Amino acid sequence: MKTTLAYVLDSDLWYSFRRSPITMISAVVTLVIVTTSLLAPWFAPHDPFNLATIDLMDANLPPAWFHDLGDPRFLLGTDDQGRDILSTILYGSRISLVIGLASVTFSVILGVSLGLISGYSGPRVDAFIMRIADIQLSFPAILIALLIDGVARSILPRDMHDEVAVYVLIFAIGISGWVQYARTVRGSTMVEKGKEYVQAAQVIGIRPITILRRHILPNVMGPVLVIGTIHMAIAIITEATLSFLGVGLPPTTPSLGTLIRVGNDYLFSGEWWITIFPGVALVLLALSVNLLGDWLRDTLNPKIQ
Repeated sequence: MKTTLAYVLDSDLWYSFRRSPITMISAVVTLVIVTTSLLAPWFAPHDPFNLATIDLMDANLPPAWFHDLGDPRFLLGTDDQGRDILSTILYGSRISLVIGLASVTFSVILGVSLGLISGYSGPRVDAFIMRIADIQLSFPAILIALLIDGVARSILPRDMHDEVAVYVLIFAIGISGWVQYARTVRGSTMVEKGKEYVQAAQVIGIRPITILRRHILPNVMGPVLVIGTIHMAIAIITEATLSFLGVGLPPTTPSLGTLIRVGNDYLFSGEWWITIFPGVALVLLALSVNLLGDWLRDTLNPKIQ
């Protein structure tokens, strides 16, 4: 009998992956960034959260290859607080990945649930949900995230802002991205609802929630996976944008967005490494995930084959 690995190696998906050098490079870059970020305590030369190891006298040091001014302890230099740039990039990428993954998961759960309900229920429920989606589509996602973040900051006490900043970001980014999933799942659900296997399940008295969960949901998840992959890159960029604007994570939390924002203040004074290296890391992460999403979309779409 074939093992799971043998089935994967014989699949069309693996064949398409091996035939695309760009996809393979993107997968390697993504794997390296994700692995080093999740295992940052083992890969990072320094701990940017350990105040005992941070010295303000090491602030704004250039990369190590600047022989006159660089310090070999800090390969990519240091920021304005004396933190190692390479270490903050690894820890910051982990925070950005966690926020991106959590917000996408929230968007998927909310969007797929509303899409199933909208596509399976009657016209009144469908019209109500879709009008909400249309209204939200009238506003840019970043504006919705800014609005939610601002409302949360005005409601919560000031001393709790830093503690709940991550959760507010996840909710703000997640609530701004559910519409794509809902509209896609709604269309697929309306197609599946008219097929014979669903009608047979209705005839024998299976409850609607069971039909949606066991029969329709597995058949509409293909496009959701593609959208989720691409949305992951968008969520990471949105987090970086919000942090850059000063409404995301606090400056003491080294996410990619906060690192770029802090470095922007020193860009024209000569300390370019504080913002350039985190910016390059953000571009590489978003680009590699986007390329993987494009490949997955093209592979799973039989009309493009």
